[in-house]
Amino acid sequence: MNFEEILSEIKLSVSRFERITLPEMDSVKLMDRMDTKYLAPFHLLPEILSETKEFYKILEVNGERINTYDTLYYDTDNLNLYYNHHSGHRNRYKVRFRNYVSSGVSFFEIKHKTNKGRTFKTRIKQPNAFEETIAGDKANFLENTTPLSAGELKGNLWVHYKRMTLVNKNTPERITIDIELNFRNNEHESQFEKLVVVEVKQPKAGGSPIKEILKKHNLRPGALSKYCLGVMTTHPEVRYNRFKRKFLHLKKIISQYDSFAAAGL
Repeated sequence: MNFEEILSEIKLSVSRFERITLPEMDSVKLMDRMDTKYLAPFHLLPEILSETKEFYKILEVNGERINTYDTLYYDTDNLNLYYNHHSGHRNRYKVRFRNYVSSGVSFFEIKHKTNKGRTFKTRIKQPNAFEETIAGDKANFLENTTPLSAGELKGNLWVHYKRMTLVNKNTPERITIDIELNFRNNEHESQFEKLVVVEVKQPKAGGSPIKEILKKHNLRPGALSKYCLGVMTTHPEVRYNRFKRKFLHLKKIISQYDSFAAAGL
């Protein structure tokens, strides 16, 4: 199957899930959580979705189950937030403006990874207008909730992708599945249509039906964050030596898709 045929299989798979709406999902926002990331080759996604249908509902927004996200990330001129992640700093931040295209809602968002490994997300609702500088209520929000200075940050990476969101039928667990990743800045662009990024979000790390399904397919935790992957592939001069193992893992996943495509399966 080619890319379009696999995408058709994915659309068919998501149509078979029970649905959950945004208001119904309020109880599993999980703004304070433990995250586990995985990479999967694109051609495996229809099978993974088929196996998860028994355990999860899927978010439907305005009739859409594969939703579009546009995000602008902010960093310093020296990419301090990227390098904090690269260096393994325990207290680190991501700052972004995100438009949830399907629902027509936008938020200015801050993600804080603590020294306990927990992820806290805070955000404020905004008009659907991207700005490369942080000012006004966004600046006040940033400086009141983080040690960061709004004046030192500017938009440096655009990220576009599509997402499926699954919600466990029995426990407070949410799964995001991202496809068709596109990264760009003012000079470079990179695309990863052969990759799927799966993120398991739980109140505390533990067992999960989807973790067992991914394990069965020989997929292990260890994906790069979308922001770091985007910076690495759109900033040719950036250092990423500490991410080399994860980048090799990413290339291995891509090669699995290439082998599948070459076999004409």
